[in-house]
Amino acid sequence: MDNNFIVNIGRQLGSGGREIGEKLAACLGIDFYDKELIRLASEESGLCCEFFEKADEKASQGIIGGLFGMRFPFVSDGAIPVTNCLSNDALFKVQSDVIRRLAEEKSCLFVGRCADYILRDNPRCVNVFISCSNEERVKRLCQIHSISEHEAEEMMNKADKKRAEYYNYYSYKKWGAAETYHLCVDSSVLGIDATVDFIEEFVKKKLRL
Repeated sequence: MDNNFIVNIGRQLGSGGREIGEKLAACLGIDFYDKELIRLASEESGLCCEFFEKADEKASQGIIGGLFGMRFPFVSDGAIPVTNCLSNDALFKVQSDVIRRLAEEKSCLFVGRCADYILRDNPRCVNVFISCSNEERVKRLCQIHSISEHEAEEMMNKADKKRAEYYNYYSYKKWGAAETYHLCVDSSVLGIDATVDFIEEFVKKKLRL
């Protein structure tokens, strides 16, 4: 439908990006997709969710290691040729197809997974990146996971590195760089709810909703 629109959110771990995305989708009356994409990709490809979870937001490493380094004759319906090994790239292709299909069917909000790049030719997209002060990120992660500040910092650094490598590899752009997005917001400035309101206003003005 010509009236469909898409909001894509990139986010630092601990920035509240998922919560902001959920609340923003509710405000805009559109569907929200984050981890749900793994389930949908699994259903459409006939592959179990574990394959997609292992590859989730990880740059290509050839074959998914260990027990995944083999061929899989059980792939159904020819979604992936049975002669192919299950590389991260192949799983990214399946997930990309799901994102494109959903964007054609309805308005929705995607969190991560290079959705902004996958839908780069769609003129009805708004691409947003959510950052946050390290102090607030650590505080949020400590509360959510009941971990120490040191553990939270390690978790942040590892997740940001993984997301950047994934995004930079598949999009050929730079994760978190201002020129990559239509809007970059520090959620620690306004807080979660006011950030949602701010982005909602931006989306409506950009798309003339």
